[in-house]
Amino acid sequence: MHDFNGGILPSGLFWTADVGRRAVEFKMSNRRAVLRVKDLPVIDSFQFFGPSDTPALVDFSVEWMATSSPVTRGLGNTVAPTDPRAFLGEIATAVSTASISGSEIGFEFETIRRATTSPRGYAQIGTERNGVFL
Repeated sequence: MHDFNGGILPSGLFWTADVGRRAVEFKMSNRRAVLRVKDLPVIDSFQFFGPSDTPALVDFSVEWMATSSPVTRGLGNTVAPTDPRAFLGEIATAVSTASISGSEIGFEFETIRRATTSPRGYAQIGTERNGVFL
């Protein structure tokens, strides 16, 4: 079993990696978002908190396309900043597709065809502002 991941940060956050701003193309007016990443350095720990870490690289492309009109969510600054509803967002149901590949010494993989959330999965696309930053 392989577990390609970004490691565990000193803060304790795991399974995340900074891909930079240029990796994301987002156009809500076109109701579409694309995330493309090439040669992202990760580790393969074979199991969560496993005894060994092997350096690896991954490439992936994920696209979201809205299939419904956006719906407004949240209450913004009409509630206290500590209220879970203290955000504003425009969210639409979407279809997501992805292709992924990775490699390390002696092992590599890639998707044969693009994975998709259609017809049984679920995806969303939208914009959101956190209550702290309203």
